[in-house]
Amino acid sequence: MEELDGEPTVTWIPGVNSKKKQMCFDWGPGEMLVCETSFNKKEKSEADPSCPFIYILRKDVDVYSQILRKLFNESHGIFVGLQRIEEELTSKSRKAQLVRVSKNYRSVIRACMEEMHQAAIAAKEPASGHQFSSQVSILSAMELIWNLCEILFIEVAPAGPLLLHLLDWVRLHVCEVDSLSADVLGSENPSKHKSFWNLVTILVLQGRLDEARQMLSKEADANPASAGMCRVLGDLMRTMPILSPGNTQTRTELELKWQHWHEECGRHLQEGTFASSPRLDTLCKILLGDEEVLLEQKELLSNWYHFLVTRLLYSHPTVKPTELHFYAQSSLDLFLGGESSPEPLDNILMAAFEFDIHQVIKECSIALSNWWFVAHLTDLLDHCQLLQSHSLYFGSNMREFLLLEYASGLFAHHSLWQLGVDYFDHCPELGRVSLELHIERIPLHTEQKALKVLRICEQRQMTEQVRGICKILAMKAVRNNRLGSALSWSIRAKDAAFATLVSDRFLMDYCERGCFSDLDLIDNLGPAMMLSDRLTFLGKYREFHRLYGEQRFVAGASLLLSLMTSQIAPRSFWMILLTDALPLLEQKQVIFSAEQTYALMRCLEDLTAGRPACGEPNGQEPQDDDIEATKVEMLRLALARNLARAIIKEGSLEGS
Repeated sequence: MEELDGEPTVTWIPGVNSKKKQMCFDWGPGEMLVCETSFNKKEKSEADPSCPFIYILRKDVDVYSQILRKLFNESHGIFVGLQRIEEELTSKSRKAQLVRVSKNYRSVIRACMEEMHQAAIAAKEPASGHQFSSQVSILSAMELIWNLCEILFIEVAPAGPLLLHLLDWVRLHVCEVDSLSADVLGSENPSKHKSFWNLVTILVLQGRLDEARQMLSKEADANPASAGMCRVLGDLMRTMPILSPGNTQTRTELELKWQHWHEECGRHLQEGTFASSPRLDTLCKILLGDEEVLLEQKELLSNWYHFLVTRLLYSHPTVKPTELHFYAQSSLDLFLGGESSPEPLDNILMAAFEFDIHQVIKECSIALSNWWFVAHLTDLLDHCQLLQSHSLYFGSNMREFLLLEYASGLFAHHSLWQLGVDYFDHCPELGRVSLELHIERIPLHTEQKALKVLRICEQRQMTEQVRGICKILAMKAVRNNRLGSALSWSIRAKDAAFATLVSDRFLMDYCERGCFSDLDLIDNLGPAMMLSDRLTFLGKYREFHRLYGEQRFVAGASLLLSLMTSQIAPRSFWMILLTDALPLLEQKQVIFSAEQTYALMRCLEDLTAGRPACGEPNGQEPQDDDIEATKVEMLRLALARNLARAIIKEGSLEGS
């Protein structure tokens, strides 16, 4: 077993004194029930518990956030699309496609972050506003990490373009400069604005030199004495060599040009070109990559990775990917200066600069409150073929393990569970087993939800789960006396025993009411009636009633007799069948032949011979016994008359 990276977080249960009272708990798939127990062998327990509540501890509370649900829904579509295009990816288009997918994920995070930010502004309660703001910070950190991973692991930019990507990364995530620029430029005299030089400095720190030159031109217009210095510094900014995307110059050519430009900046500084303007002098030192001057701008840089990218821009513009971690570590140490310890975000970014993918995923798993980020990032990196060599000691690979954890969290939600199905589908090793276990635990509050679950199970040939769900729904329907629905579910479950039970309830209902309910269902059983003998009898008996109603007496009589002689009818129902035969026996025309009449007589005698006498166990009440005796006598008389008529008729036919 691996050792824990730190102590687990302690969750305090309000109102519970764990030193005096013991707790009992029960684990569920995504949550845990906790309550206080009075059990104590050593001391006399109190009559009433001090905390009479049952608490539910949820593992993934983020799935209950209305705004984050949009993140889960949108990213689900991107995830499924990525799995589908995997086969279509060629070596030429693969990288571009994967970068596009990564950008789609980031756009979803940013959209969710914007909505969360608006919710924080609109929040009426301070606690809600604080919660939304905290979530905005988390989403911002997630997008920051993802963007860096995209640059380093998916784009895999070489020396030169790598710095351009890192500059865009910093500009995107240190965006206060845009609001500051709007504030300064919106004033009557921008060069006299209190934040003017802060804005110029930030623009230079972010490598936005064209904008910085425009700001210096405003200073030159407003202050003719410094116009010459502003022009010289502006020219230095304009001529700074940098490898643009469409540029064809080699790395060596860039290094030579940059060295020449760097020497020119140093010459101006040594000659005291900007000596009369400390601010312009500071800007020139920044262009030279002076670390002391850069560290003096901590408040404007705001974080160590901004310091890192600025330092690389003005000191090592052609830095190689393999050299990044040296500069990153030294930048972190210089920026913090031993005054504070690195935050979890710093550790994650440092692991990325070290190209330690597994450490990035591990640190994110510890720091973030849900599995969404690590599951989707790991899946994307796996498609980049960066994780194939890493398998876990407990069976599955890292991608599948994280997807399983994320999908399990989705199943704790009443509607997001449908998204979780697709994540399980794309886990080849343990996905199906996990889906079977989770889908059985979905509460089926409505028939509509049950049909969704069934459709999912049937599409995946999950026979046992289909049967189990149908049985549950059939039992619920029986309890609510919805026999038609119960029979439909039992047929769908192919459960012969339960179909027999429901069929018996139909027959009991018929005995009490004298008519069938749910005729449409019984009339259209079709081959399903072969599921059990009792269901077959129910369907055929209903068919007899239909034939009788259509006055097709001969066909009805044959069917009635076959139900008794084939032993398919329950013996307790024979008297009802024989009673149903009475109107046919009394018809003017002869319906039952002599042979059929003899068969009916045998059934009647078998029934009366096996019936217990009054007063014996299971015997009938005297009043009921009299009624039964009357029925038997009427049947015997009707059978005798019909036999005589049938013999005469059959004899006449033979004679003719």
